[in-house]
Amino acid sequence: MKLGAVIRGYHIVSEPTNDGGGKCVWAFAVRGGRHYFIKRFLEPKRPKEGSTASAASKAARLRECAEFERRQRDIMSRLAHDVTGAGNLVLAVDFFHEGTTYYKVTERITPSPLNAPHALPPRDKSVLLKTLGLSVGLLHGIGVVHGDLKPSNVLIQQKGPHAFHTAKLIDFDDSYVSGHPPGPEMITGDSVYGAPEWRRYVQGDPDARPGHLTTSVDVFALGLMAHRYLTGTIPGFDDRYDSPADAVMAGERLRVDERLAPRVRGLLEAMTSLDPAARPPIAAFLATLGDPEACVLHARPPEGRTDAVPPPAPRPGSRVRINLGDGRR
Repeated sequence: MKLGAVIRGYHIVSEPTNDGGGKCVWAFAVRGGRHYFIKRFLEPKRPKEGSTASAASKAARLRECAEFERRQRDIMSRLAHDVTGAGNLVLAVDFFHEGTTYYKVTERITPSPLNAPHALPPRDKSVLLKTLGLSVGLLHGIGVVHGDLKPSNVLIQQKGPHAFHTAKLIDFDDSYVSGHPPGPEMITGDSVYGAPEWRRYVQGDPDARPGHLTTSVDVFALGLMAHRYLTGTIPGFDDRYDSPADAVMAGERLRVDERLAPRVRGLLEAMTSLDPAARPPIAAFLATLGDPEACVLHARPPEGRTDAVPPPAPRPGSRVRINLGDGRR
């Protein structure tokens, strides 16, 4: 993929880059007067015509590609553009392979500049979180796990100077049917926002089963993201651990910001529970944070809360894979 190239009718109009792209290279494209975002996957690769690789090697590669195609097309078929409520999902419009390489195309979305969502007024934060929660709830309602929820996979838009900011959920490359993830060697995600059961599965824990990776994986990540959108950071945790999930698996309590109201603290603590079954459904998230009063940061711990903890500090964390950033489209 090169600037000026044409791939299946998509004219590449920007220099392709791997910036924040993980296992892909991306660029902007135009076809039929419409603007698109096109992604070239670095893996898997189909066998080359005339390859001298052994028959067994070719067969193994074709099996991997067939599974990759099946999962991508399955998610695309479930996430149809005409599904009610799908307006804030940035869905693929095309998926194909050219030669040995796979490509995926979405419409190009231009985000609004917003570096500090936590600085928005409470009502604006509530709308932002509600639109994000509704999109995640839509996925879960059809049995789909996003699989890589994190702020860089949310584009924030404001359609006018006095309009609310809304969340557009992107990047479904790592999505899967609840309880049926890719194998540990193929699954990807982000170690900062990954749930404990995901961490164990990726690390090859023999007790971590595919069936353990359900929509609750997203709930854990959404709890961390909501804390960041409300306060500016994810919950704090001891420096001995590489991620919130590692701290939770060690029996540590995440430090939820004491400025949040008790019901919000309780919600976020439940969403980041070690036990996936203890995490609340998205409906509880919407019921709580759909109320602008819940998005108010209090100057002191609200009455009724006595276990104050230090506010969380920003933490860069380590990533298993970094997807495309906020300003990529």
